[in-house]
Amino acid sequence: MIKITILALDNVLASSVMGTMDTFGQTGVTWNFIAGHDEVSYFDINIVTQDGKPVKTRHQAAIYPNGSIQDIESTDLIMISSFSDYKTIETSGKAIEWLREQNKKGTTIAGICAGAYILAETGLLNGKTATTHWGFANDFRKRYPQINLQSEKIITDEGNLLCSGGCNSYIDLSIYLIERYCGQSIALESSKAMLHDIGRNSQKPYTVFQFAKDHADSKIKLIQIWFEENYNQRIDIGVLAKNFGLSRRVLERRFNAATGNTPLLYLQRLRVEIAKNLLEKTSKTFSEIAFFVGYEDTSFFRKIFKKHTKLLPKEYKTKFFRAIEVLPGH
Repeated sequence: MIKITILALDNVLASSVMGTMDTFGQTGVTWNFIAGHDEVSYFDINIVTQDGKPVKTRHQAAIYPNGSIQDIESTDLIMISSFSDYKTIETSGKAIEWLREQNKKGTTIAGICAGAYILAETGLLNGKTATTHWGFANDFRKRYPQINLQSEKIITDEGNLLCSGGCNSYIDLSIYLIERYCGQSIALESSKAMLHDIGRNSQKPYTVFQFAKDHADSKIKLIQIWFEENYNQRIDIGVLAKNFGLSRRVLERRFNAATGNTPLLYLQRLRVEIAKNLLEKTSKTFSEIAFFVGYEDTSFFRKIFKKHTKLLPKEYKTKFFRAIEVLPGH
């Protein structure tokens, strides 16, 4: 039987503990019940905290562990729970050292969502790939420049070090590991029993571009604001630079340093965000939307849209559009 240890930390997200336990725990149980087969237990699951005491969620609900990290003599897999406050990083010193020791023993360690921060703190991810919630990407890169963050991915796999992005990605990561330990057919049964798509591999459909303005370059901030007010115009970067008293080369260098994007890429992503919003909330055709955001060539903008979202506009609308129903008499 595979031994799994779920590490619950301060300010824990309860779903990343209990949901992970349920996902592994239902393996060989739920599907077998539906199919009329005998139950088969694949995993021995324990929840631990640093000191064996309960930890609380942001909403003050308590998670009661089976014991402390020091009570674990051996385990095959450690799942690091997610949490809702960066302060948790500062209070997890004992767990971080314990994870380093477990890695030396060959234990597989996986960080769920913000749990990737704790794995990063161990230093074990240096020079390796990782992911976390797309909304944490800028902060994560600043804290851990030595890690190759691939925030567009839902799961990164470095053999015995794994990460997942997004609060609910504990399901994706758990099913991914169920396949590793139990095989594809069992993983497929688990995904069907839990009504969860297997093999999701990108956060891009859910990502909202972060128009970073937390930098000190006041002129670049002005250009960002100008983009937001004039995104549907035909824009020549050279002329734009001249209008703001810069050469094109200096504009591109300073813009990239401040935002992490070239001016052209920033403008593209801005237009894609506006198009996503219109697809989600209006009945406009994609041709109308493309023209609205500044593109006369709809097919060209369709390619740009798919590049940034991993979905065609029609697929995106099917996934996220919700028509507002008006009840009779209203």
